[in-house]
Amino acid sequence: MKLRKLPAFFPFSQPGKDWQTEYQRCAEQANDAKLKHFYQQGMIGGHTPLSEVPFVALDLETTGLDAQRDDIVSIGLIPFDMRRIYCQQAKHWLVRPLPPLNSESVIIHGITHSDIADAPNLNQMIEPLLEALAGKVVVVHYKTIERNFLAEAFKKRLHEEFRFPLVDTMEVEANIHRQLSRSWWQNLLGKKSFSLRLAASRQRYGLPHYQSHHALVDAQATAELFMAQVRHHLSVDVAIDTLWR
Repeated sequence: MKLRKLPAFFPFSQPGKDWQTEYQRCAEQANDAKLKHFYQQGMIGGHTPLSEVPFVALDLETTGLDAQRDDIVSIGLIPFDMRRIYCQQAKHWLVRPLPPLNSESVIIHGITHSDIADAPNLNQMIEPLLEALAGKVVVVHYKTIERNFLAEAFKKRLHEEFRFPLVDTMEVEANIHRQLSRSWWQNLLGKKSFSLRLAASRQRYGLPHYQSHHALVDAQATAELFMAQVRHHLSVDVAIDTLWR
């Protein structure tokens, strides 16, 4: 199959990291058995077309926005590929964060002290989380949250790095609309910039409105958004290494 290049308005001039080789290196260096097993299950090659990539959409709800100070309070994930979303394999976990919940975060995600009173701590969820992510390319909306919070969580609990490839639908959306919204004609008309929030991005593709800040709902919303972005602006023949970071 001849792979297609990204449309010209994507400024990703260089392919992302060779994650297949990176996983092999991490498997050799990991000390924790769970983490070593995760890397040993491998990663697809960078030239794999999107049509053949196993994805998993991931969303975290947290006690705040500072990955070093705050912690994860819920995890939602759902596997998918370019043909369908596998709802029966979706997972949603509440976890007890290291710092206590604060009133601001309770207002945002609606998870209360009583909700997490009997929840496991994240140490107990690391193994099922790794099993759910193994061999799949993670898709998130705004990679700073998921990448930084998981990195800090593994550093605090396993004292090791956690590295994985991800596609950021916010980054994809920004590249699609940076050119479209900033055309000389729209500037002349004084049109406002596009919002890159998940709900606003979904609305542009005619996707239904979902209640936000529930980890599993946001994960499904992200999976649907990415499938719509590929259908409308990219191609299933695009190589994954042009999008993953």
